[in-house]
Amino acid sequence: MIKTVKDITLKGRRVLMRVDFNVPMKDGVVQDDTRIRAAIPTIEYIGDEGAASLVLMSHLGDPKKDAQKAREKAEKAGKPFDEAAYIEGKHRLAPVAAYLSKLIGKPVKFAPSCVGEETAALVAGLRNGEILMLENTRFHKEETAKEEAVRGPFAEQLASYGDVFVNDAFGTAHRAHASTTDVAKFLPAVGGFLMEKEVQYLEPLLKNPEKPFVAIIGGAKVSSKIAVLESLAKRCTTLVIGGGMAYTFLKKQGHAIGASLVENDFLDTAGKLLAFAKEKNVEIILPLDHAVASEFSASAAAEKIDGVDIPDGKIGMDIGPKTIEKIRAAVAGAKALVWNGPLGVFEFEAFAGGTREVAKMVAACAGTTVVGGGDSVAAINKFGLADKIDHVSTGGGASLEFLEGKTLPGIAALQQK
Repeated sequence: MIKTVKDITLKGRRVLMRVDFNVPMKDGVVQDDTRIRAAIPTIEYIGDEGAASLVLMSHLGDPKKDAQKAREKAEKAGKPFDEAAYIEGKHRLAPVAAYLSKLIGKPVKFAPSCVGEETAALVAGLRNGEILMLENTRFHKEETAKEEAVRGPFAEQLASYGDVFVNDAFGTAHRAHASTTDVAKFLPAVGGFLMEKEVQYLEPLLKNPEKPFVAIIGGAKVSSKIAVLESLAKRCTTLVIGGGMAYTFLKKQGHAIGASLVENDFLDTAGKLLAFAKEKNVEIILPLDHAVASEFSASAAAEKIDGVDIPDGKIGMDIGPKTIEKIRAAVAGAKALVWNGPLGVFEFEAFAGGTREVAKMVAACAGTTVVGGGDSVAAINKFGLADKIDHVSTGGGASLEFLEGKTLPGIAALQQK
């Protein structure tokens, strides 16, 4: 188990803290503050313990990559593109600092860069208990450089702002970046309360899950989820496979899938997983019936298919009532449950039924429930059920890689108890 802020002395010490404030922004306005609120308990604890100062650092999107995509989209539509204005509205952390300030009821100063003389002076000028947020770490190519030798000097500059390093950014724990792992080479490094909670809920699912253990994995593609499916198949009692990737499994079983999404390159992989599950006596639940459409569109009418096979020309968009009841029976007796990925195209109201019903049954489950992944979290928030889930993970890719059994660099860099 990792050491946390409770395991070290903070009084009178300068704290450098990595947070995950990679939140959706529109025209410089925060659209969803879930990740900001998740860091507040640690921020407030550091202040209550009498830390000399607190310097916060985070990334916000991937400025260069995101701007390139936005430019291509604008050019395709024949519209002008202003990169500076785009970055100002989507990637500057100043509005996030102001937002945090309102949430915690105290000033949060802002540094216009992560490094440099002006930033160093702002850090040096912090008075007892004051908070400073640095500008987006990903404005510096050194932050995400693959070479440790390139990241190192940047990390050392960041480390000069603190006496201890607190990482509470679980959402970036699967990345070996300067501000998440390399800083820990220069300072004593511990986790915040959010990092601790993520490990506390996810680790038992890998090491010693209570049985029956039900895993519900959805999403579009087998290729993006196969590693977590293989990992969970070794540990769970029942594995529910839904979303677009289910049709690759159904095709492998010899079923007709119409015009549904399929990854033909992963048919053999799907077959091996099914065979492994059978060998280990793990129940696999795949769609027994469907809601389909003639086109992938929010305005498409939902048609019910009361069976596994989908007619030619029809696209599988959601699970049907038989599948929902099959999942309900498994979830009802679960002592541990993890859900990652929607069961259908829940963004389209006509095809949100399956994901909505699964969200309700997960919320009602008496066992320990963990929900991870951006779309799953968005679904439980959309349906107003987040407060009924034992743990809602803030890390999409990080929670997936954790459940795959991978060592996350951001966690490995922290001191252990």
